[in-house]
Amino acid sequence: MFRNNAILPGALFVCLNLSAADKAPQTKPAAPREENLSSDRFAAAHAPLFAPKSKPSVASLTDRVAQSLPKGNASSLPMAPRNFVDQHIFGQMQRDKIPSAPLSNDYEFLRRITLDLTGRIPSTAAVREFVNDSDAAKRDKLIDKLLESDAFVEKWAYFFMDVFRASGKMGRGQNLFHYWMKENLRVDRPYNEVAQDIIAASAKSNHVVAASSVIAREHVQGKPQPDDGQDLAMVHQLDTHDELNVLYARTFLGINTSCISCHDGKGHLEKVNVWLSSKKRSEFYQTSAFLGNSRYLMYWEQGKPQSGEFLIDDGNPGYNTKGASMIRVPRFGGPNTPAFFMTGEKPRPGVEPRVELGRMLTSHPQFARATANMFWWRLMGTGIVEPYDEFDLARQDPANVPAGWELQPTHPELLDALAGDFRKNNHSLKHLMKTICRSNTYQLSARFDGAWKDSYSRYFARKFVRMLGAEELHDAITVATGKPGNFKFGDTQVNMAMQLSGPSGGGDLKYFMQTFGQSNRNNPPKILSGSALQPLLLMQSPVVNDRVLAAKDNRVQRLLDTYKEDPRLVEEMFLGTLSRLPSRQESEIAQAALAAGRVEAAQNLQWALINLTEFFFNY
Repeated sequence: MFRNNAILPGALFVCLNLSAADKAPQTKPAAPREENLSSDRFAAAHAPLFAPKSKPSVASLTDRVAQSLPKGNASSLPMAPRNFVDQHIFGQMQRDKIPSAPLSNDYEFLRRITLDLTGRIPSTAAVREFVNDSDAAKRDKLIDKLLESDAFVEKWAYFFMDVFRASGKMGRGQNLFHYWMKENLRVDRPYNEVAQDIIAASAKSNHVVAASSVIAREHVQGKPQPDDGQDLAMVHQLDTHDELNVLYARTFLGINTSCISCHDGKGHLEKVNVWLSSKKRSEFYQTSAFLGNSRYLMYWEQGKPQSGEFLIDDGNPGYNTKGASMIRVPRFGGPNTPAFFMTGEKPRPGVEPRVELGRMLTSHPQFARATANMFWWRLMGTGIVEPYDEFDLARQDPANVPAGWELQPTHPELLDALAGDFRKNNHSLKHLMKTICRSNTYQLSARFDGAWKDSYSRYFARKFVRMLGAEELHDAITVATGKPGNFKFGDTQVNMAMQLSGPSGGGDLKYFMQTFGQSNRNNPPKILSGSALQPLLLMQSPVVNDRVLAAKDNRVQRLLDTYKEDPRLVEEMFLGTLSRLPSRQESEIAQAALAAGRVEAAQNLQWALINLTEFFFNY
C-alpha cells in the first residue's frame, strides 16, 4: 500500500455516516375500505417521514471541506449581477446584509465547471490554456464549449439513465434508450417533447422504440407462469399504470404521489405535505386512468419470454378502480374517467388519453419549475426547493403560506423566473444550464472569509461542495493517472464509466463503485454525503493503487520519462490531478522526496494527490 510519506500537509477526509430508514411492512386489512390504515398504524409505518433528518446539511459539509482546501486568491472579476439569477440572489443578500464569498479563481472555476458539465476533470493542457487566457469572456466561452462536447452528452445521458432507473428490466432497450437520450441532449431537443414521447410511447417491442423502454422498466411482474403466450396477467396491468403515474409526477413535476396512491392525504399527510393532504386517492386513480387503455405484453418467441422485451399499445379496456393490487392496499372503487390531478382537466374527445396526459403535464407551470429546480440542485449542490422531488405546492407563494409552516422555496421569485425563461427558450436544457453556470452566483468560491453562519445557507452565499459520484470519481482517477478504464459496451471498448449505459464491471471495480454510491437504479438518484469506508477504500483499492504505479501506459511513468531531472514534474502532477499549481510548501516537500528516490516519490505523490479532500469533492 502506498504511503503519504508526509508529502502533502493537511490530507483530510470528511466522513459522514448515512442512516437508511427502515420501511414498515404494509398490513392487508380484512376488507377494503376508503382508508385502509388507522392513524396509529399510519404513524408507525411512516415514522421515518416525521423523524428529524440526521443527514448533515450541504452548508455544514461545505464549511468542513473548505477548511481543508488550499488557500487561493480571490478572483479579480467584479462582484456584480450578470443575469437575472444574480439579481435575485444578490438582491436578497444585499437587502438582508448577508456577506458573500468571493468569486472563484480560474483554477477553481475550470475544475468545477468541467466536472459539473462533463463529469471529468480538465487536462493539464486545458488548465494552462484557460489560466493563461486573458479574454474577459473566457468563462462564458468555456461553458459554451463544454455544452457542445461529447463528454457533456455522455455525462448527462448517464444522469438521465439514473433518473429513469434504466436497468436490465429494459432488456436490450436499455442501450437503445441510452442512445436516444444522448441524441436528445446532443441536439438540445426540447425537454417537454422528450417527456411527451416517454408518456405516450407505443411499440411492438421496446427494443425498437427507445422511449417505450421507460414504460417497460416500470412494469410490475404479475403471474410467474402464463396460461398462454399472450397472457396479460404476466404483467400486472393496473399496478403498472400506478407505478408510471408515480414516476411521471415525481420525475417531471417534482411531486411525490406515492402516499396518495394508497390512501387519501387527509388525516395522514398534514405533517408532511400540506398540498397533498388535500388530495384524494380517487384523484390519483383518475390520473392513472389516462393510462388505463395501455396494454403491457411480455414478448414471446418460441414459447419463451424474451428478457426485458414488451409490447406496449393501447388495447386495454380502461382503468379498474376496484381491481386487485400486488403492491398496494386494495383499491376501493370510484370514477375511472381520466382527470389530471393537478387541474382536474379531462382529455379532449378523440385524442388518445396518454397523449393528453403528456400535453397537460408538460404545459403545467410545475413542469418547468420542477425541471429548473432539479438542474439547480445538480449544479448548485442543493435545490431552491428541497428535496427537489418533494414539492409542497401549498407552500410556494410567499403571500399565502399556511399557518404553522414555512415557505418551502428559498427564492420563489427566482424559481419562477428560471421556469419562465426555460419555457420561453423552448424548454432547452442547455439554455437552462448555461443561465445558471454563467451567473456569478454559480461562480462564487466555496471558501468563505470570516465565520460562516447557518443562517447564510439559504442565501447561496457561497458555492456548496458536493462529493464526486462514483462514475465521476472513477473517470477523474482515469484522467489523473492516464490509465484508462476497461469497459465493454456492446462490441466497443470504452475507457470512461460515464460512456456506459449503466453499471459495469466486477470484482474490485464493482466494490469500489458501489462503495462510492453508484446507483442501483432501484430508487431515484440522490447526491451522496459520504461514509467512513470511502476514504479507506481510496487508500487501498487496486482501482487507485494499480494506476499510480510507474508502469507502462501510466501517466506517472510518462512524466518520469519526460521530466527526468526536471522540477516541473511536481507542477505537472498537481495540474493533472488537482487542476492547480502546488503551493510553495507543497512543492518544497515534494521536491525533497523526489531527490531521495524519484520513482517511489512520484508514485507516492500521485497516490497522495488522489487521496486529498479536494480531489474527492467538487468545490
